[in-house]
Amino acid sequence: MGVPIILDCDPGHDDALAILLANASPAVELLAITTVGGNQTVEKCTINARRICSAAGITDVPIASGAAGPLTGDLHIGEYVHGVSGLDGPAWGEPLVQATNEPAVELIVRMLREHPEPVTLVAVGPLTNIALVLRDHPDVAGNIREIVIMGGSTERGNDTPYAEFNIKVDPEAAAIVFAGEPQVTMCGLNITHQALATPDVIERLTGLHTRMGDLCVELLTFFSASYLRTWGFTSPPLHDPVAVMRVIDPSVVECLPEPVAIETEGRYTRGATVVDLHHLSGDPDNALVAMRLDRDRFWDTMISAVASYE
Repeated sequence: MGVPIILDCDPGHDDALAILLANASPAVELLAITTVGGNQTVEKCTINARRICSAAGITDVPIASGAAGPLTGDLHIGEYVHGVSGLDGPAWGEPLVQATNEPAVELIVRMLREHPEPVTLVAVGPLTNIALVLRDHPDVAGNIREIVIMGGSTERGNDTPYAEFNIKVDPEAAAIVFAGEPQVTMCGLNITHQALATPDVIERLTGLHTRMGDLCVELLTFFSASYLRTWGFTSPPLHDPVAVMRVIDPSVVECLPEPVAIETEGRYTRGATVVDLHHLSGDPDNALVAMRLDRDRFWDTMISAVASYE
């Protein structure tokens, strides 16, 4: 079996493709999918996880609903990118795959305690669930192989000038995760903007002539329109699968050890990831920061994963 992972997400168009990639890859064993409020409410994100699993025929991976909002304050959702449902574009039917009644944090803690080897947590939404695991159940930290996140940036933000969306939704949770014992790998905007779904990618997905290939094209078409309208991107970046790819094949996502601090108080910078690339602060390295993506190998793997579905 591959590396055991739990995928914590807030589907979300790019989250949907991260689910497809994680389930299809023999390099990882997808133990569970947990959801958190972010791109939409946690209720809608959970429905969306059920939708994509139903469409893909993923029936043996438990889905658990998690935190409805951040540790402090109100939930800020990404409807301006992902639409009213959080997964706008395709005409979704009623999802056949059901979610478990076990809350996400309880499921994560139980699996960490029961699994015979350390588990990697891949978190591609706000970090609320992961922070609650570490804060309220510190005994399980030794059962976590590493925490790989999609979030943050070494550069500017995408929700505010300096804050990336996932970190901005719950900076206090991010601060807990980056201060914790397990190794953190940060896949931020600086690398996910290297994973652009350019016209050649869309052409390759269309050329699969499969139901799942066509579904991914529909998802990326809506996503592309959002990115063009909001940020002027002519091709949208596929953020969340980059974090999954780091676990599947670390050589595709090259990282450097760096000190990373989370800004929780700045009037203009709350939610910023302060990455000390030149080690000016003297602070110790506390994260691996993704810097370079092998784009060709990333898309070859992503498209092969989509091709494995009908």
